[in-house]
Amino acid sequence: MTLIVDCHTFPCISYLKKAIEVKHIKIEQFENFQKMSFRNRYIIAGANGVVNLTIPVRGGREQKRLLKEVSIDHTTDWPTRHWRSITSAYNKAPFFDYYASGVRSLLFSKENFLFSFNINIVSYLVNELDLNVLVEFTERYVHEYEHDHDYRNYFLPKSFQKNTHDRQPRYSQVFEDRLGFQPNLSVLDLLFCEGPNAKHLLTSSVN
Repeated sequence: MTLIVDCHTFPCISYLKKAIEVKHIKIEQFENFQKMSFRNRYIIAGANGVVNLTIPVRGGREQKRLLKEVSIDHTTDWPTRHWRSITSAYNKAPFFDYYASGVRSLLFSKENFLFSFNINIVSYLVNELDLNVLVEFTERYVHEYEHDHDYRNYFLPKSFQKNTHDRQPRYSQVFEDRLGFQPNLSVLDLLFCEGPNAKHLLTSSVN
């Protein structure tokens, strides 16, 4: 089975769980950019609650162009803002020091195109966690696939913690004592909190 997925930035845990379950994903590369999605956004947990981190794009969020052609807006120092938020949220996490350099390098890579930026992140996660997932890309745009193969726009910021019919891995989070357990955050949360054990937690929670 091959799953068609959209191209996420530091994807949520359920996104990776689904990829591990099917073992073969094709990332959509011929769709138009869509606002209010995980294509240029990811969510972490800070001291005061969940934090939405958005990568600015040139032309604004209302543009209608192929995602592959969307450029990141580097006129603002968004990588520093993101890194400060990540550091504030996870500098006390057990494995922050182990992964900090790699994640920081991704953020400060100066990659021009959003699609390439996201693919670099997916490659990093697959390699770092040694995931048994084949990642390929769509050859053309197909409006509608078979329902159980099409996961484009399935994971969305507006419902990322509601649309979790799968079993979420449980682990100790940095601010769990004040926020309660926050499911389905960006995989960064799992990575910094659990380190190499993240792979086991992901695979063991696959339905």
